[in-house]
Amino acid sequence: MSERKPFRRFAKKGPSLTTEQKVMQFILRNSRSGFFTKVSTIPYKFDISESMAWRIVGELLSDGTLDSIHDQVTGDMKLCETGKIYTIMNLERKRRKEKFRENKKKDKPVKNKPDTAARTPNSSK
Repeated sequence: MSERKPFRRFAKKGPSLTTEQKVMQFILRNSRSGFFTKVSTIPYKFDISESMAWRIVGELLSDGTLDSIHDQVTGDMKLCETGKIYTIMNLERKRRKEKFRENKKKDKPVKNKPDTAARTPNSSK
């Protein structure tokens, strides 16, 4: 039997990214897509402790690479790329309005015309 050649596209990758770099890339990717990243989701996403997540976020905020804002309803801290707070807030508002309109259209009952044949002339007395 002939020996099979190894698949050529497999190549050794460079060193893996640190947790800080992974968190940074995740937040920037969400920001470029038009979404905030809640700090409370970072420990679950990257399987790190909450104190570690806050330490990483603090470093990124002090570097000036990220901006933060607090959610008015829940009080959660939300992160995004520097200078994109208002554009993401505007996109978020538009998504909420569109979702409300879609739900309103679905919930609106269909009005049927009253059946005049079922009524009798004496039923109104």
